Amino acid sequence: MAITAQDVNKLRQETGAGMMDCKKALTEANGDFEAAKDILRKQGQKIASKRADNATSEGIVMTHVNEEGTNGKVIALACETEPVSKVADFQNLAQAAMKAAVSTNAATKEDLLAVAQADGRSLQEHITDLMGKIGEKIEVISYENVSAEKVVSYDHSNGKLGVLVALTNTGGSEVTEVGKDVAMQIAAMKPIAVDKDGVDSATVEREIEVGKEQARAEGKPEAMLEKIAMGKLNKFYKENTLLNQEFVKDPSLTIAQLLDKTSKGMTVAEFKRVAIG
Repeated sequence: MAITAQDVNKLRQETGAGMMDCKKALTEANGDFEAAKDILRKQGQKIASKRADNATSEGIVMTHVNEEGTNGKVIALACETEPVSKVADFQNLAQAAMKAAVSTNAATKEDLLAVAQADGRSLQEHITDLMGKIGEKIEVISYENVSAEKVVSYDHSNGKLGVLVALTNTGGSEVTEVGKDVAMQIAAMKPIAVDKDGVDSATVEREIEVGKEQARAEGKPEAMLEKIAMGKLNKFYKENTLLNQEFVKDPSLTIAQLLDKTSKGMTVAEFKRVAIG
């Protein structure tokens, strides 16, 4: 059957696929719109399979905090190249992903990808379809959902880094400003845990062994290696755990002291730092 320009445009409006792809799909499907949609979807699946091992080092990181300031979400939607991260379809998909997260309060990335969109298809199906249209790998590489007494977010200016910080024991004080400072600290200093208790045992053991080897290489006596290594471990905690880090804006304070000074007993319950690239 003859495929008209109106038919092609209608399919394009419904799927977002390119004009030539729509025409080709309709021709292959003999004008059957549902069959043409399936063809376009399979095209996206082929792209997804073919490029499964490709690196996704570009994209968008977005954060959202509810009006009450008690829940925050951060999503990283990644692609292969910077130009794709700038196109409207990709940007709109990122917005749709955040909208789905907020409307359903999805707990995990898997829950988020399963959320049905307005047309009934899941978010993952929309991602797959956009892969077919654009021709490169697209994926949600990270999704975090945080609830606390007070959640503050920070979005870096490059659009590829977002932070959520969860504060507790705020004492009813206005802590958004200090929360933003702490979130920016996390963005810049990349702590690996809130405090030393949050550092996994494998990392601790590795740092102790590294400390011993360094001391041994410096010719220190074997009997002193353990003590020297523990000193290096404490230095590691100071540099790499949030509450023990020096506050970038005022090195005379640690982050723990900054928070306690703002509101007695206030601390960080958890944080999430999500970056692309």
